[in-house]
Amino acid sequence: MTNPHDGNTVFMTEQEAERIRNTARNRLKKCSELVGRPREPRDSGAAIRQATGASLMVDMGAPDADLTQTKGQAGAIPALTVGPLYPPCIVSLRDLQPMKLIDLQMDTHHRGRRLNIKRVSPVVTLLVRSWTMVQDEEGVETERLEVCLHKSRYAKDVLESASAFVIKEPYFTLTDQGEATIRIDHPSDLVICQNGIESGEVGSHAEDASAAAENARTFKDKGNAALERKDLPLAHAMYTEGLKIARQDAVSETSPDLVRDLSRNRAHVNLLLEQLDETKMDAKASLIGREDERSRELDSKAYFRAGCAAYNLGEYQEAKGFFQKQQKLTPDNKNASIYLRKIEMRLYEEGEGAYDFKKIKASLSRSRPQVDTASFISNTKIDNSLGRGRGLFATRDIPAGEIVMCEKAFCVVWGHEGEALTAMTYDVRDDRIRVSPVGLTKSIVQKLLSNPSQIGRVMDMYGDYQGDGSNASGTEEGPVVDTFRVQDIVSRNAFGLGSQYGKEGASNASTGLWIRAAYINHSCIANAKKEYIGDLMVLRASRPITAGEEIYHSYDESSDYDTRQTALMTTWGFTCNCALCIVEEKDDPALRKKRWELANEVNEFVEREHWANAKRLTIVKAKHLARAIEDTYDEEKYKGLPRLARRTIQEWLVLASPRR
Repeated sequence: MTNPHDGNTVFMTEQEAERIRNTARNRLKKCSELVGRPREPRDSGAAIRQATGASLMVDMGAPDADLTQTKGQAGAIPALTVGPLYPPCIVSLRDLQPMKLIDLQMDTHHRGRRLNIKRVSPVVTLLVRSWTMVQDEEGVETERLEVCLHKSRYAKDVLESASAFVIKEPYFTLTDQGEATIRIDHPSDLVICQNGIESGEVGSHAEDASAAAENARTFKDKGNAALERKDLPLAHAMYTEGLKIARQDAVSETSPDLVRDLSRNRAHVNLLLEQLDETKMDAKASLIGREDERSRELDSKAYFRAGCAAYNLGEYQEAKGFFQKQQKLTPDNKNASIYLRKIEMRLYEEGEGAYDFKKIKASLSRSRPQVDTASFISNTKIDNSLGRGRGLFATRDIPAGEIVMCEKAFCVVWGHEGEALTAMTYDVRDDRIRVSPVGLTKSIVQKLLSNPSQIGRVMDMYGDYQGDGSNASGTEEGPVVDTFRVQDIVSRNAFGLGSQYGKEGASNASTGLWIRAAYINHSCIANAKKEYIGDLMVLRASRPITAGEEIYHSYDESSDYDTRQTALMTTWGFTCNCALCIVEEKDDPALRKKRWELANEVNEFVEREHWANAKRLTIVKAKHLARAIEDTYDEEKYKGLPRLARRTIQEWLVLASPRR
């Protein structure tokens, strides 16, 4: 992840780091000893009382067992274990065989099976997980169910959103505290049953077409009522069940407008839920095509919803077509005209890379942190990079200072918003503890579940874990997202935006994912430099770049060789061997330490002495610091190479002017 904390550092004692490691190792050891053993029955009453008591304690502010104490400003942040990794279920419910709680075996993925359960206790809602007690359909056995990290959908805890669920290929294991539990890591492995009705089994049969149509209308009415109450997930579920019935041949032949009405209503809900793929699909399915005034008005609505969805997906040409059709049906509609003007601006930005940055900056605020612009990427192409996998290359000559590309973020979590969450993650694969923007991982997973057309773009990015290689993105129940792959991709490819909208710390840093920019490889001798305007990354050439040349930027901009190499290995898993690093490595360690100390002194000086208020004596002191740093560089060895430690003081001196 590319410097997500913008200078904020999380410090952890060796004792706390070792505690995290030992907790994970002990769990893995115990699990390995119990693999395949039959589940031990629980006392139902005691289990329910346990969950009820734990829920009350959380409500009263009891400490979260997942929190770990760090030194410095970060305070207490959650600790998570990454692994052992496993892929999500990619089989539809109807192809899975039923099982019961009594059939569960310890530390086992019950492949090819499904488990119908009902919640029988309050939900214990913690920062990075939620758990409850559940029973199977017979109500005899009771077991613990835990959802890890990805525990919310539509801003509501999934375990609290319903009382009945189906678990695909249940994973029965131990918690870090050694308690048996059914564990959910992939949201698609938990099927939510609205009002106790299992997905895929509602309204599939009716005695005749007329009775079936009446059932579909009942679901439509329930959806309308839920929409009026602003319960969007329930409205979506009701319209979906109505559509399952209305699409049956016998019903659609006798009541063709029923499918259109339900599709139109669901398109509206989907747009509000930001489920843009399905918005387009539903809007197109709702089109009537008749010339009477009422039909034209309804089709105008459909084209508007489809146009908004395409626009928000960045598919501007498609959006233009939808709004033009809307305008043709209802020429006086102002919304279509407004969007068509915006689309022309987006297409110009996309094609020419011309932006009104002053206007864009003026439009941003803490409450509106994201820009409304298109990405400009035609100066670049993705290609193979020798020894580095894939990289980003220039398609034409780019002078110094000119835009290489501008990219709108695929997903951003802002530090001042509730989604921001940083955790210490212990990865069982390499025994390393890392600072991870798990809030961004959660948001990306939610966006992919809502818009499965984007799954391929994200999963094509670099990550160590490749899943089971199936690349399946959905079942009859909906999209499938491998959360462990997203976690790996985010850890290798995310960027930090800095504190654009107020002070941030390591525990709530703004982070984002830019898919194109993620292909840019690292070099300490970069030829491009990035800046952020809201969630727009602007990449400019820091020196002339020739056509065909690979584009580089620095993943970690520390001026200290040891700090930089440690960060690159810890986060990205490689050692930099650029020309600068080769020379710096050969410097005497005592000399590197002296340079590091001087750089720290510069940082303190710059923070204390603003250049605009600099006195002559202050400028003299700055020049002394610059000279002292310069003396740590051998003129011959560093010929033609950047001297990173002097950069900050040089920038200060350029700006400084003595007070009159």
